[in-house]
Amino acid sequence: MQDEIRWSVVETVFPEDCNLILGQSHFIKTVEDLYETLATSSPHLEFGIAFCEASGPCLVRSDGNEPELEDMARENAFRIAAGHSFVVVLRNGYPINVLNRVKQVEEVCRIYAATANPLQVLVFETAQGRGIAGVVDGASPEGLETEDDKQDRKTLLRDIIGYKR
Repeated sequence: MQDEIRWSVVETVFPEDCNLILGQSHFIKTVEDLYETLATSSPHLEFGIAFCEASGPCLVRSDGNEPELEDMARENAFRIAAGHSFVVVLRNGYPINVLNRVKQVEEVCRIYAATANPLQVLVFETAQGRGIAGVVDGASPEGLETEDDKQDRKTLLRDIIGYKR
């Protein structure tokens, strides 16, 4: 007999001045290792981490250097409630500054999203538990980039953000 599958869409919630990283790992020390990785990446980075334990007491484990962001990460992780998933909420830094280091944490299996956009998590549930099928990151494209749009993109990257000067 086939398991019945229920689907849901979980809306993530985080402040406008923050970014969110959603991933999957495989071990309880995820929180400690992600904390160490983020804390040593920048002295200005504020963050909260939450990890959904998938065995034993099945708790949402959390840590961070900013209580508001730790609460936000914990709230999102508990709403997603998919085993071995983790949520990181960042302020005063961007995923591009830490993502490769996060991916290199031994327990990290995959990254689903790293974004400042509204993020929906597509979650399925079986008799065993919940899993992440994918994400909806921001909005769908509304057109094709024009030459003016290309120039605007380059201006944003070089003059406003400071990349590729």
